[in-house]
Amino acid sequence: MEKALKMPLLLDGKALSESIRGRISEEIEEYTSRGFRPPTLAVVLVGEDPASKVYVGNKKKACQKVGIRSLSYELPYNTTLQELLELIAQLNADEEVDGILVQLPLPPHIPQQEVILAISPKKDVDGFHPENMGRLVARLEDGFIPCTPLGIDILLNHYGVELKGKDVVIVGAGFIVGRPLSLLMLWRDATVSVCHIHTKDISEYTKRADILISATGVPHLIKANMVKEGAVVVDVGISRVGDRIVGDVDFEEVKEKAFAITPVPGGVGPMTVTALLLNTLKAYRRNMGL
Repeated sequence: MEKALKMPLLLDGKALSESIRGRISEEIEEYTSRGFRPPTLAVVLVGEDPASKVYVGNKKKACQKVGIRSLSYELPYNTTLQELLELIAQLNADEEVDGILVQLPLPPHIPQQEVILAISPKKDVDGFHPENMGRLVARLEDGFIPCTPLGIDILLNHYGVELKGKDVVIVGAGFIVGRPLSLLMLWRDATVSVCHIHTKDISEYTKRADILISATGVPHLIKANMVKEGAVVVDVGISRVGDRIVGDVDFEEVKEKAFAITPVPGGVGPMTVTALLLNTLKAYRRNMGL
């Protein structure tokens, strides 16, 4: 890895997302001009969690801009598991629904895993169904890769970040990002370490990382003294501190050592939504035989 420049390479997820979404829009326009219906994504939100409402709103706006039809199901907090499963069964059976997204986290009285299992793997554009996770393990291209890992992979590839043979350290072993991302990085032939709450000394791992990815939601967890000179740093975390939006990485400190770094906001976040659009388009093509 090259020695860090005074100004690191900024891994601009916002700009890349706009470019990819332009191509998605053109492809959908081409299909609809030939008489095909547009792709359709069903988005289910249970409860009133403010962050979830913002995320769902962003996803719906992104769909609208590229020509994906978005069906919105906003259910009250006291929705039962059975009621939610019945809705998912209806959406599974609807041939005009290409993708289903149930926004996580769910209220505590609804078992998340049961809901994930209920979604048809062919419509699981979040990529969380065990069948899609298994396809990721098996390196099969026909499954859906979870959106944040997929977005990170596309971002790194776009900026020419070599993964083969590199030491990748992921801080955070969550179901949504850390675990599937570790599988995807193995797919790219990186050597992967995953740190979590029980890791004895995280800095022992982070200081040797060629590519350091943090997904904990702990503001400014990653300091400059935890980062190798010339590393590529990917910040998945997003937190509100006072009136500011910050990530897991202390950007001002770490940028002095990093070769390349993602901003927060404007880095991984837009790429996650763009990956959802790509997965929905993939489901649509398969459903329509295109």
